[in-house]
Amino acid sequence: MDALKTIAAGSVKDTTPEFGIGDTVRVSVNIREGERERIQMFEGTVIAKRGSGVAETFTVRRVAYGVGVERVFPLHSPNVQDVKVIRYGKVRRSKLYYLRDRVGKAAKVKEQIRK
Repeated sequence: MDALKTIAAGSVKDTTPEFGIGDTVRVSVNIREGERERIQMFEGTVIAKRGSGVAETFTVRRVAYGVGVERVFPLHSPNVQDVKVIRYGKVRRSKLYYLRDRVGKAAKVKEQIRK
């Protein structure tokens, strides 16, 4: 069991970005297409965080062309280059799965003003 922890400790990033549920984030993802590599941005609302340690993941949801798109990102993955917070959301839930049923302005999360 200690060997498993030492292997996992090598994969954990030193600094993790500070964001929470309801925040609008822009995730920089490393995309590999054949021989080429490029960075693609995925911007949306964080609707869930789960796990701990090397297995920690977060789910980001956005609506593109009228279709809801959700992606689950491992926080400590080398393919996730950067997570930048665009807006801080004011929520009272730990999981925002109810946003899947909402459309338009009803699917918005109130903004929390931080100084």
